[in-house]
Amino acid sequence: MPALIFDCDGVLADTEQHGHLPAFNQTFADFNVPVRWSVAEYAQKVKIGGGKERMRSILTPDLARSLNLKDDAAIDGTLLAWHQRKTAVYKKLVESGVLPARPGIARIVREAHDAGWTLAVASTSAEPAVRAVLTHAVGESLAQHFAVFAGDIVPQKKPAPDIYLFALKELDLDPDETIVVEDSANGLRAALGAGLRALVTVSGFTREEDFTGASLVVGSLGDAGQRAEVLANPAGVEIPGTVNLATLEAILAQPRNDAGFRAAAGSPTAPTNPTETP
Repeated sequence: MPALIFDCDGVLADTEQHGHLPAFNQTFADFNVPVRWSVAEYAQKVKIGGGKERMRSILTPDLARSLNLKDDAAIDGTLLAWHQRKTAVYKKLVESGVLPARPGIARIVREAHDAGWTLAVASTSAEPAVRAVLTHAVGESLAQHFAVFAGDIVPQKKPAPDIYLFALKELDLDPDETIVVEDSANGLRAALGAGLRALVTVSGFTREEDFTGASLVVGSLGDAGQRAEVLANPAGVEIPGTVNLATLEAILAQPRNDAGFRAAAGSPTAPTNPTETP
């Protein structure tokens, strides 16, 4: 049975600038931390994986001393409290409807569900945030048919393939019948490293990244009255205006990009500074 696995942030909704960034900044304000990220600064922070990891990046020795964080235990406890608050703020933003789903997401999920495909989300963002985005993007009824793999359930975050390997094992999926939808180069590397074909829908902060190895790269999946902008089509699949289930089936029918898989598998995974969404 074919399977469709989505990343969350940037794929289900373009969440970074209007969701995660204000949630981080609100959290800093709530805890009297003298940091406010601009859009330009946050464009660099998105290259650091995980919300706690992004927050940890601000803790210079001087700032840690000013916040009376005297040892690693104090830092870890504070980061946990910050991240819990940030997740709560972000979840409220999602539920308020300010972060609309990306074009075509609900449509293609409905197509895949009706055809009997296995559906999943694989993200190392906090699980409550992932479930909130998923429900908002596809509706409560369809969201119930997803397996969700999120949070700190794997030792290394993207670009390591751990989260996708975990999903494959837990769902007993055939890698040759599984396709991933990602939005970032690091997410793509994670998918390729797990031996999976990947479709990339670029998001606000990732459009200029290197997507070598992707089967298809588009501006979005497209929706009613909105054609998919095709940025790269190495698999040479036909796209009749929008990316639909037939497009995914055509990608799965193509030989896998073994060179891309080897390159991803050989790339550094930087376990002490993993790269993924918060």
